[in-house]
Order: sequence, then C-alpha cells, then structure tokens
Amino acid sequence: MSQIAFSVRMDAGLKEEFSAMCEAFGMPVSTAINLFAKAVVREHRIPFEIRADVPNSETQRVIELAEAGKELNGPFSSVADLRKSLDA
Repeated sequence: MSQIAFSVRMDAGLKEEFSAMCEAFGMPVSTAINLFAKAVVREHRIPFEIRADVPNSETQRVIELAEAGKELNGPFSSVADLRKSLDA
C-alpha cells in the first residue's frame, strides 16, 4: 500500500493539545488521524456525535443567576400566580 502526505490546518493551541494527547496514548499524530479515517470509512459516518451543547449567552446568564440564587421567581401558590409571573 502506497502512502501519501496529508496536510491539515488547525489552530496552534489545538495542535499542541492533540499532539500531547496522542503522546499520552503512546501513538504518533499520524496514527490517530489514520484511526479516525479508517473509522469513517468503516462506519460510513463521523464516528462520534457532533453537536452544539454549549449554552448560548442568555441561557448561560440565567444558569449563573440561578446557581447564585439571584432573580429567582417562586415558589408559586397557584397556577394563576405562575402564569402572571411568566407573562410579566
């Protein structure tokens, strides 16, 4: 099997971290990339879930406020009181 060079552009910090992780696993970066490529070909998909699970800035602000116990509403004594608060 012939081999060719393959160039990948990535952030310098990511490259450093990735290289360090590969070293910790006891493999060169090229082996890790080959493992990824073989998994894609074998499974006909990216072999991990790709998703955006980082909250947006508004959600993050609300999470921080809730964790700090600030700007909390309730408890409510009735559904009507809850609805009034939600409509406000």
